Amino acid sequence: MPEINVTPKHLTIALAGNPNSGKTTIFNNLTGTRQKVGNWPGVTVEKKEGRINRFGYDLTVVDLPGTYSLTPFSIEEVIARNFLLDETPDVVIDIIDASNLERSLYLATQVRELDCKVLFALNMADLAQARGLKIDACKMSELLDVPVLFTVGNRNEGMDDLLRAAIDLAESTAPLPRSRRVKYTHDIEEAVGRLRDFMLNQTDGVLPYAPRWTAIKLIEDDKIVKERLIAAVPDAGSAILEASRDLRQHLAARYDEDPQIVMTDERYGFIAGIVREVQTSGTRQRVDLSRSIDLVLTHRFFGFPIFVFFIWAMFQLTFTLGEYPVQGIEAGVQLISEAIGGLLPPGALRGLVLDGIVGGVGSVIVFLPNILILFLCIAVFEDTGYMARSAFLMDRIMHLIGLHGKSFIPMLMGFGCNVPAIMAARTLESEKDRILTILITPFMSCSAKLPVYVVLAGAFFGARAGTVIFGLYLFGIVLSILTGRLFRSTLLKGADAPFVMELPPYRMPMAKSLLIHMWDRSKIFLRKMGKVILLGSVIIWALSSFPRDGSLSRDYAAEIQQATAVAEARKAAAGDAASREIEETYSETVTALRRLEKAEQTENSLIGRLGRFVEPVFAPLGIDWRGGVALLCGFVAKEIVVSTLGVLHAVGDSEAKGALEKALVEAGLTPLSALSMMVFVLLYLPCLATTAAIRRETGSYRWMFFSVGYSTSVAWVAAFLVYQGGRLFGLG
Repeated sequence: MPEINVTPKHLTIALAGNPNSGKTTIFNNLTGTRQKVGNWPGVTVEKKEGRINRFGYDLTVVDLPGTYSLTPFSIEEVIARNFLLDETPDVVIDIIDASNLERSLYLATQVRELDCKVLFALNMADLAQARGLKIDACKMSELLDVPVLFTVGNRNEGMDDLLRAAIDLAESTAPLPRSRRVKYTHDIEEAVGRLRDFMLNQTDGVLPYAPRWTAIKLIEDDKIVKERLIAAVPDAGSAILEASRDLRQHLAARYDEDPQIVMTDERYGFIAGIVREVQTSGTRQRVDLSRSIDLVLTHRFFGFPIFVFFIWAMFQLTFTLGEYPVQGIEAGVQLISEAIGGLLPPGALRGLVLDGIVGGVGSVIVFLPNILILFLCIAVFEDTGYMARSAFLMDRIMHLIGLHGKSFIPMLMGFGCNVPAIMAARTLESEKDRILTILITPFMSCSAKLPVYVVLAGAFFGARAGTVIFGLYLFGIVLSILTGRLFRSTLLKGADAPFVMELPPYRMPMAKSLLIHMWDRSKIFLRKMGKVILLGSVIIWALSSFPRDGSLSRDYAAEIQQATAVAEARKAAAGDAASREIEETYSETVTALRRLEKAEQTENSLIGRLGRFVEPVFAPLGIDWRGGVALLCGFVAKEIVVSTLGVLHAVGDSEAKGALEKALVEAGLTPLSALSMMVFVLLYLPCLATTAAIRRETGSYRWMFFSVGYSTSVAWVAAFLVYQGGRLFGLG
């Protein structure tokens, strides 16, 4: 008999929940590395979904943005609600923080009102138990008429039961329960019923959403629902909106309060009753571990020094621990270079492959371990809950200088990449605060600048490299705060708003979740490697190799031929041990001659002419023309600074480890000029992607050009003070 190909049935599962409820941890547990990350249609908020095959079903799991409600005040709330209403997933799993039941149930009651298939996952059940809280899941399921399960996301407990329950609910043919939802006061229920009946009569039942839910939203004066209603039933829409407006005015006069506030109070009253029925506290007082830790980590005097130590340790670990795998990658790049060099004859193709591709990309890819360690540390801060504490600690300092405290949250994200950090500023309520945060965020050292720091600090500061890199990051934070104070007093005057931020409980991070976070961010670096950096390296090689006018001041080919003849003659007259020593000397001589030949060719090339043109701008900073060209190329992506230096210093065919660092030292760069260059890289104009994000998020070319001009001016002045000030004190 022929084989029957049975395609698994497809189901879509949406994960909803509050921020810090463990929703993303559960998403990572369910989907692992089978995730696709993009943006929601029409917006730049990150969208995550994963495809898995479990229990004979093809499942798409969608991780909705974390929200506290479905009231469309923020873009995250709009996205979450629109997905549930428009995409109609087969099942919605609402992740509830079991240790904070009352707060989490507000979103749960709103999801319940959507008339979709929903089940509740009481996550962090172990934390609730540690706090002496007991929750009767069966009682909650009975009262709300929804399935309720316990999970412990960071231990991967309850995941299979959760998926089975979701599949069973999706396949259930039982009618949706409608009787155990929030019951509002008599006047509100009467108004909802009247408006629902009026809508059904006016539209013959043709409505974009469920009639009762639509009526509730219209009485709450929901702008988006009103727009959707007009678009769906334009003829009857005006009459329905007029009727809803009359009912709102009647209720406002009845309660002397906006109906939306009254209905919110009713929901919280319903939730309070549920909590009293299903949750009991243990007779024994439990020690709240998170509060105990916060007594130290958020202490008024000790908290900030501890935070500074953690940041210092992160960069010290990034440099010292990352050095070992870097050596292995360097050896691999060297083997590739030697193999290609032995296959290709001298000429333009050999130069393109060795100097352009291997020298350019190889100069940057060796720093992948440093990038991975940095992102791993950031993931640890996020997953343990310490990232929120660091924002809380910095808020005190930022308020002292009059800057909005919430601004430090996007700034912290800037350690990874400035583009999503700038996007995160949209959560700020005030337009002035949002623009101010966008302008100062590029001063935060993103991961793309780390390879530049590692090369220069490793070459010139040795064991102190980690501390030097930490100092650069700290200097960026300080300068961004001072810039914020300046702009707040001049361009963007306004009072800073109070800062309210939830401090989630401390959690033990899961290795799987940490690796997923680290890999998601590192993929951006690898994509740049295969596209922007590769293309940039080839272009830089071409500009540094042409025109080939043959006007070199020395005949390097003849000198190499002569050195070869001398070496062969000496080896013929020497023993085996001496022959090896002669071979090493010969190899070093030929390498030096080829590097001199390449340097002279580069100076006469197109990029050499560009370098001499910009050299007067960078000379006061202690940066030669090659460094100046590399900095100009860094506008596309900061990693290209390193690849450009690799191409210009002709390290592609070098057989020595740490060839770029040695070439920089031989080129006459000093520790002081290296520090000046690092300061300039820290502060000068953002990369192309960040510049585009500034334009998009501010909606103005004016702010984009201002950001580019201001940051580059500050970078030049700061680097000038470092270099010239150092020379003044005899440090050059």
